[in-house]
Amino acid sequence: MENSTLSPVFFNDDCYPWLYETVKKEHYSKAFVIVDSNTAEYCLSIFLQQLHTDVPVEVIELEPGEEHKNIETCIQVWQTLADLGADRKSLVINLGGGVITDLGGFVASTFKRGIDFINIPTTLLAMVDASLGGKTGVDMGALKNQIGVINNPVAVLIDTIFLKTLPPEQIRSGFAEMLKHGLVYNKEYWYSVVALTNLTNDDLDIAIKQSVEIKNTVVKEDPTEKGIRKILNFGHTLGHAIESYFLENKNRNILLHGEAIAIGMILESHISMQQGLLSEEEYREIKTVLLSVFDKTLFTDKDIDAITELLIHDKKSEFGMPKFVLLTETGKAVINKTVDKVLINKAFSDYEK
Repeated sequence: MENSTLSPVFFNDDCYPWLYETVKKEHYSKAFVIVDSNTAEYCLSIFLQQLHTDVPVEVIELEPGEEHKNIETCIQVWQTLADLGADRKSLVINLGGGVITDLGGFVASTFKRGIDFINIPTTLLAMVDASLGGKTGVDMGALKNQIGVINNPVAVLIDTIFLKTLPPEQIRSGFAEMLKHGLVYNKEYWYSVVALTNLTNDDLDIAIKQSVEIKNTVVKEDPTEKGIRKILNFGHTLGHAIESYFLENKNRNILLHGEAIAIGMILESHISMQQGLLSEEEYREIKTVLLSVFDKTLFTDKDIDAITELLIHDKKSEFGMPKFVLLTETGKAVINKTVDKVLINKAFSDYEK
């Protein structure tokens, strides 16, 4: 299933008038709000106070966390939708972070061959990345986003009031994707985000809008990720493998998505330097900035071997070879690069210094 029309994005005070008019105009039979227990506690009441509609509303609450982003949870939600009388004219509203928008979008895209859904991201990560661009899906075991479709929501509603409900580590997790947008597409944006020392001020609202514009510009040019959209995977080839490894390894604490991607961006920047694409000066700057935001993670040789093995399952792999996005300079990236395992090991060695 594929709907490559770019979704409109509404911010703050524009969100709820649009939602009211759209629900009224489309004559939806029912609205189903998908949340996890965190957004049920901290965000749901804020949203429901703004949802002025005569359409019957049901709330479907899920367990939080990446470990529940799987097909088993989808089956439960599909069954709940059926039990509650959802039909082709029902609307799904995904109120939550990246797990909820990814899974809820996939559930809506496949229930009765597809019903409308709206994403209302409540984390910084979801606002600048996960809720945008139409990627939906779930993990298969610890392997990230192996099952899914590209299908855009009716709209994305970004209300930054929800950021006040987040702990600092969740803000930092989203900050990683904003920094990524600068690294692969816009050097000036990179420096403006680096300058954001206070991540809860009005400047953050401006930076979020700029991040959304960058992602949507790239996605509009290449909705199905055949070319330039791949640059948005910078840091994700190794980052996803690291995230998966920590997810399935009970001896390691689970890393947030942004924490794993930050490590991936440092490693892939080092690989870019080793391949003669990126200057050492720019690599050192990138590493210094990211390590000023994210704590360093220690890896054993066994960890690195296991993470490297996971690369073969990366969904960007072709003919059994993982494909990397590498930097040629801050603000510019190249796609479809193969990388020798020796370079990966050297990148890990430098990361630990």
